[in-house]
Amino acid sequence: MSRHLGEEGKADIVTTSTSAQVIPLHGPGREKPQRDPVNVPEQDVTEAERTADAPVIGFPGTAERVQPADAEETLASLPPGVRTALNFLRNRLTGDYTVDEFGFDAELTETLLLPPLRVLYEKWFRVTAHGVHNLPESGGALLVCNHSGTLPLDALMTAVAVHDEHPAHRYLRGLGADLVFQLPLVGALARKSGQTLACNPDAERLLRTGELVGVWPEGFKGIGKPFASRYKLQRFGRGGFVAAALRAQAPIIPVSIVGAEEIYPKIGDLKPLARLLGLPYFPVTPFFPLLGPLGAIPLPTKWHIEFGEPIRTDEFSAEDKDDPMLVFNLTDQVRESIQHTLYQRLTQRRGIFKG
Repeated sequence: MSRHLGEEGKADIVTTSTSAQVIPLHGPGREKPQRDPVNVPEQDVTEAERTADAPVIGFPGTAERVQPADAEETLASLPPGVRTALNFLRNRLTGDYTVDEFGFDAELTETLLLPPLRVLYEKWFRVTAHGVHNLPESGGALLVCNHSGTLPLDALMTAVAVHDEHPAHRYLRGLGADLVFQLPLVGALARKSGQTLACNPDAERLLRTGELVGVWPEGFKGIGKPFASRYKLQRFGRGGFVAAALRAQAPIIPVSIVGAEEIYPKIGDLKPLARLLGLPYFPVTPFFPLLGPLGAIPLPTKWHIEFGEPIRTDEFSAEDKDDPMLVFNLTDQVRESIQHTLYQRLTQRRGIFKG
C-alpha cells in the first residue's frame, strides 16, 4: 500500500494491490477509509467500526468497551440519601446555593443539621407535638416558648417539631442571645440554620417577610434555673417580643415544652469558673462534671411540645402598638397561657421517662 498527498492536500490517494480510491479530506463527502475486504474480515471490520468511538473501561489490554451512561439517569437510580449528599456536594463546589440576608442556608440545614437533630427528636426524647394546626400555613407568627434544660436543646427540638410536623415543613427562625453568636463554631452554625440576634429590628423584619420566629424570653434565667424551680416560669423581660409582633401585626403563639427540665438536673453552679470562662453559669448535675464527657449526655426524658391558640395582634390600632400598658398585658397573657399549659400537661404525664 502507498499513500500520496494530492494537490493542495485536498485528497489522499490510497493504493493497494487490488484497488485505489480517492477520499476527500474536507467537506460532507468525507467518510472513514474503506478497508480491503480481502485483507480484513468483514466481521472484524464491523466490530472495529462499532466500537471505534466508545471509551475503554477496565484494565489496560482488555477489549471491553461501553457507551457513556447518562449522568442524570445514573443519579436518579441512586438511593435518596446518597443522591441528596451528591447534590449537596455538587452545589457546594459550584456555588449553586442560596443564603438569605440573615445568613440562613436552607440546603445546609436540611442536609447536615436537621438529620442528627431528628435522631434526638424521634429516638432519644421521643417528642410528641400537640396543636400543630395552630401554626399558620403561611405568613409570619411569633412563637413564644418556655426555656429550660441547662443547655438550649429545647430550642433545637422546637425547630425540628415546626419543620417536621407542619404540613408545609416551615422553618423556625430563632432569636438567640449574644453569647450564642460569640462562640466560634456554634455562632456560625446558628446563622446557617436561620437563627439571628434577639433584637426588635431583626424580629420585625423576619415577621414582615412571613417567617415563623421563635423567642425564649426567660433567657439564661430560665435555662439555668435550678432543678428545684423546674416548670416555674421566670420573668419575661419588658415585653420586647410583644412590641415586635404588634408592629408587624403577627399573631403570637404560646409554646409549652415539658420534658426538657429533667435532661440535666442542675443542683449547683460553679460561679468562679463561670466568670473565668465568660459564661452565665457553670452547671453541676448529678453526672457532670463528675463523669466528665459522659456526664454531658442528656437523660432520655419523654418530651411534649404544645403549640397553643394564637393571640391576634392585628385588631389593635396604630396608636395602641406603642402603649406600654397593652404590651405589659399581652406579655402577661402569653406567660399565663404557657404556665397554665405546663401545669396541665404535667398532671397528664405518667412519668419523666414514659410521658
